Amino acid sequence: MLIKNDAAGVQAWSLACRAAGLRIGFVPTMGALHGGHAALLRAARAECDRVIASVFVNPLQFGPGEDFAAYPRPFERDKALCAEAGVDLLYHGNPEDFYPPGFRTEVRVRELGETLCGRARPGHFEGVCTVVAKLLLRTFPHRAYFGQKDYQQAAIIRRMAADLDIPAAIAVLPTVREPDGLAMSSRNAYLGPAERAAAPCIFRGLSAALARFAAGERGAGALVGTCRSVIAAEPAAAIEYVAAADAESLREYAVEERIGGRAVLAAAVRFGPARLIDNVLLEP
Repeated sequence: MLIKNDAAGVQAWSLACRAAGLRIGFVPTMGALHGGHAALLRAARAECDRVIASVFVNPLQFGPGEDFAAYPRPFERDKALCAEAGVDLLYHGNPEDFYPPGFRTEVRVRELGETLCGRARPGHFEGVCTVVAKLLLRTFPHRAYFGQKDYQQAAIIRRMAADLDIPAAIAVLPTVREPDGLAMSSRNAYLGPAERAAAPCIFRGLSAALARFAAGERGAGALVGTCRSVIAAEPAAAIEYVAAADAESLREYAVEERIGGRAVLAAAVRFGPARLIDNVLLEP
């Protein structure tokens, strides 16, 4: 497995692969890799001739008072996981390479980044889009892989790639979960034992609402209320939001509206220092 930390080296390697007729799969990460990342890497390995993974904790997507400094950075463990998953090139970037002196450009997807998590984290998705655009233009992948846990992020990146004519297919794979339903996340490392025991209430709430949807319930308020009540029953849970939104536009449904097409039910909940997100798709 090659390891590179400069844009020019990554671009040259990727262009050489393309010139040889090889398909490139790319998995962008902030490190602290887990089973969800491993699933993305395995999919890329199965579908492509060459696999690139990136590990870069992107400062632009952290707001004031967020956990940029504390974000876990176990690079040796990440490197071992990538090697085991069959990664050909590991791009271990650094802020100076991504944002040199004089950097002024920002990529923003209007509306999609202003709902759900975008309300609580202003500027977050601009940071995500900016770094992912740079990564896609450095790795030149045929396919880039993301997880459904970060549904809003994936929807925004898909829109960005389409709008900017970036020739990479955006593949979104199902959320990988612990046996008790908790979505795998790098931020699960922040959970203490009591918080870890409480955190699966997010998926229990989403599942309860999904069961009502499968039984015919279409009222947005009823579905959101079902999910919220299950999560709120856990004393350790501090709900930031529970919302139903259109699966494409991410427009949130008002409580009095009925869900008429494909939608996503999403939640963000805090357990001590950990802000966890999860979602399920509502598909008629």
